Amino acid sequence: MHKTSSASGVLAWFAQQGFRPFDFQRQCWQAMAEGRSGLLHANTGSGKTLAVWGGALQVARPDARGLQWLWLTPMRALAADTCQALQAPLAAVLPGWKLGLRTGDTPSAERARQDRAWPQVLVTTPESLSLMLSRPDAAQRFAGLQGVVVDEWHELLGNKRGVQVQLALARLQGWRPRLCVWGISATLGDLNQALRALLPGEAVQSAVMVQGRVDKTLQIDTLLPAQPSALSWAGHLGSPMAAPLVDELASASTTLVFTNTRSQAELWYQALLDARPDWAGLVALHHGSLDADVRAWVEQGLKAGRLKAVVATSSLDLGVDFLPVERVVQIGSAKGVARLLQRAGRSGHAPGRPSRITLVPTHTLELVEAAAARRAAQAGQVESRHSPHWPMDVLVQHLVTVALGGGFDADELWAEVCRTAAFADLPRAEFQWALDFAARGGDSLRAYPEHHRIAPDELGRWRVPEHEPTGRLVARRHRMQVGTIVSDASMMVRFVNGPKLGTVEEGFIARLHKGDCFVFGGRLLELVRVQDLTAYVRRAEGKRAAVPRWQGGRMPLSNEMADAVLALLGEAAEGRAWHEPEMAAARPMLDAQAQMSALPRPGRLLVEQHRSREGHHLWLYPFAGRLAHMGLASVLAWRLARGQPNTFSLAVNDHGLELLSAEPVDLDEARLRAALSPEHLADDILASLNAGELALRRFREIARVAGLLFTGYPGQAKSARQLQASSGLYYEVFKQHDPDNRLLQQAQREVLSQELELARLQHTLQRLQGHAIDWVVLPRPSPFSLPLMVERLRERLSTEKLSDRVARALKAMGA
Repeated sequence: MHKTSSASGVLAWFAQQGFRPFDFQRQCWQAMAEGRSGLLHANTGSGKTLAVWGGALQVARPDARGLQWLWLTPMRALAADTCQALQAPLAAVLPGWKLGLRTGDTPSAERARQDRAWPQVLVTTPESLSLMLSRPDAAQRFAGLQGVVVDEWHELLGNKRGVQVQLALARLQGWRPRLCVWGISATLGDLNQALRALLPGEAVQSAVMVQGRVDKTLQIDTLLPAQPSALSWAGHLGSPMAAPLVDELASASTTLVFTNTRSQAELWYQALLDARPDWAGLVALHHGSLDADVRAWVEQGLKAGRLKAVVATSSLDLGVDFLPVERVVQIGSAKGVARLLQRAGRSGHAPGRPSRITLVPTHTLELVEAAAARRAAQAGQVESRHSPHWPMDVLVQHLVTVALGGGFDADELWAEVCRTAAFADLPRAEFQWALDFAARGGDSLRAYPEHHRIAPDELGRWRVPEHEPTGRLVARRHRMQVGTIVSDASMMVRFVNGPKLGTVEEGFIARLHKGDCFVFGGRLLELVRVQDLTAYVRRAEGKRAAVPRWQGGRMPLSNEMADAVLALLGEAAEGRAWHEPEMAAARPMLDAQAQMSALPRPGRLLVEQHRSREGHHLWLYPFAGRLAHMGLASVLAWRLARGQPNTFSLAVNDHGLELLSAEPVDLDEARLRAALSPEHLADDILASLNAGELALRRFREIARVAGLLFTGYPGQAKSARQLQASSGLYYEVFKQHDPDNRLLQQAQREVLSQELELARLQHTLQRLQGHAIDWVVLPRPSPFSLPLMVERLRERLSTEKLSDRVARALKAMGA
């Protein structure tokens, strides 16, 4: 590539806007003029979009026809905002070019117009790109493609959607060897690894890494309680902080209030309106389960500056440009440095404007996490993300996509797939298994024609036989559910004879009866009836309500955050942390912990024991995050019970774990160290857990991605029960008749790696081997043990309030 006459147009447009290009923007422009691909990593709101888009415009030919540039975005809401950002310079520099938007929300009439004549620039999502690759004339459609931009690469890199992007880029570069590919991100840890995952094969060797260093003030502070004792030690919503938060919101123009779960967003939205009823219409709610029209109204209100505050989840995390947002608030711990920085960047989202995020602790230990988060962010300790390894369900889906998109030669496609980071070391035998599975359903489904999705033609190219009825059915179903986003079956919520409100998980509605009430979209609703996978509701008043709980709720504390917390506690143990305002506020609790037991410290493992009327308690504090602690608690209980039969109740949080046993445990330091051995960890975890149930749940998602499960046609979606039954049948058939099935093996790997964070747990146990142990026998539960007790009580079915159960349990334990 080289600069064209458009280059002067880009500079002229910058001058008209009163902009001066930053050095990193000029670096991108120069690299793209040289035809080089790369990765741009720069602050949120620093001008990343213009850096890459300006480079694309400079090398563009004004008279080019057909699709020239693809802009991939991970979110449909972000796609619309990206179009607006790209359109202004495009209209000035290349007035003859057209820009289009193609996502799952694009009307069919607009898609048909695009199909007749594609625009020069198309903003789309990974799923829509895969659909385009499944067209029989895909190679011809992309014949003039000059470049691809992958926005928010950090959001895709560590999951299967990122693998979907890797495979699509490898396909495009097979057709267009000189394709220019650029990734954009603000919150990546290992940049070199991110670059290798973005660019197929040898393309990474000539790539450039651009880091945008723009001076931008980032303020991270904490809303401290007036009385630290007002915060509970664990287990509550943080309601004592509602009044101080309202005061803070009153002094700001527009604020984004982030929570970590949709349920928490619903509750905090209601808490703000209860405190300030006069803010009705000025405070809004935004999360992924609300209807698209509702979300669009909120987003427009933010952009126009009409809203005082919006309570949101990760649905507003990414680079949507809300210039009026002056401040961001994070309810509870952000759990990760990257998430904290990403959310902070939603305020002051323009070069030169400061960003501010205020952390609102919901319990005392989150004061410590707040101070730790600020330290880690200031030190640039951002979490790394790793591409999934050999996700065979994504590969099987891709084989069908490519077979629909003009067909493929098996050896050529294997070489192409091996150019991606996810499948770089894939043996030919593993590729052949995926090919056989797509062609014949593997060893156990050969007798069923609906699983014969692809076949070689007379020239040996693998295709979907769309001229046959079965092939047409395969093609239709594949295109309807292409992609890797899998969620539990949802049910539409709508007013009787009224508009749609959004969706909730089918399992939640199934637990309700006619007349029961629940809170959704900030409204108190009464269930009227359930019909055709729709929950019909009406407004309710003055009744006690449930709040929907969506799957995928609580996220674990990252390694970087956990290490920062442990370092702060170590300083507190030495009397050196009290200059931090959060630590000073948490000091009463930390002093009580130190006096009664000890504070956890780097290089030492705190172990606590206590006997109560409930039984025999053992608490450990490895600070490895809740997922790794769940695996550790399970394997520890299993190992201890092997030599001495016992019954254990388990509880975990981000800081530690509890084992509550009915019988005393004969335990000393030597036996505990043996039980914490990293040897045979994976086998022992699988033996200690109900691994079959966990793997079955994972398999259900894998089977959907691989095309085994069809979720239904529009308006005829299958219920969760139907999908569970179908996936369970496949699971049992494979276990009995095809035990080497790679999808079964993948389900087990994903349980270990994603639900139990096996690699992190293995590292933790290896590290603990060199730790000294602080072993304390407690006369009563310590402040650090209380949150674990709350976690255990939370999981019990009871009509009693959680706070009352905690108080009663403490009384019974002599606390």
